[in-house]
Amino acid sequence: MEIVKAQAGDLDVIKEITQTTIKAIYPKYYPAGAVDFFLAHHSDEHILSDISEENVYILEAECTAVGTVTVSNGNIYRLFVLPEYQHKGYGKALLNFVCLRYYSESDTRRPYAFIENVVTREDYRGRGYAGECLDFAKQIAEKENCYKMMLMTGSKKSETLRFYEKAGYNSSDKTAFIQWIGMEK
Repeated sequence: MEIVKAQAGDLDVIKEITQTTIKAIYPKYYPAGAVDFFLAHHSDEHILSDISEENVYILEAECTAVGTVTVSNGNIYRLFVLPEYQHKGYGKALLNFVCLRYYSESDTRRPYAFIENVVTREDYRGRGYAGECLDFAKQIAEKENCYKMMLMTGSKKSETLRFYEKAGYNSSDKTAFIQWIGMEK
């Protein structure tokens, strides 16, 4: 297994890993419109821009490119492993690579988890699915030694905010501000 920095000539490989994984996995969790959004978001233009900024890596195993990760300023923006190579430790290898590359052993910072916009289809609300997703996210964060979880929502509905509070989140420790770049808001 080897992780190498992607070059412009690797666009098709990265796009294939990304698009194949989205098409195979995302429909299990997202409605068709969201899947289409993610397919469009991971466009040639975005991938090439990330490659030109030297932020993209490819994991090669069994003489095949099986995964990719894009990191900028210590944040992961794209991490995909081909479906047939999942559950073999390749995703963990990419995460470990990012941690080792961007955090030295003397660095005392620990990672944190970030959740944005937990959305449940209206006809599935009240069945505990969103709570289960948040619980599962917490299990992953604990396993990855995160020191906190942050959650952002665009909702101002009191019932949504109460749901997050009941799930253990508070809105008093931090204040979030967003500045949109390149788009009208």
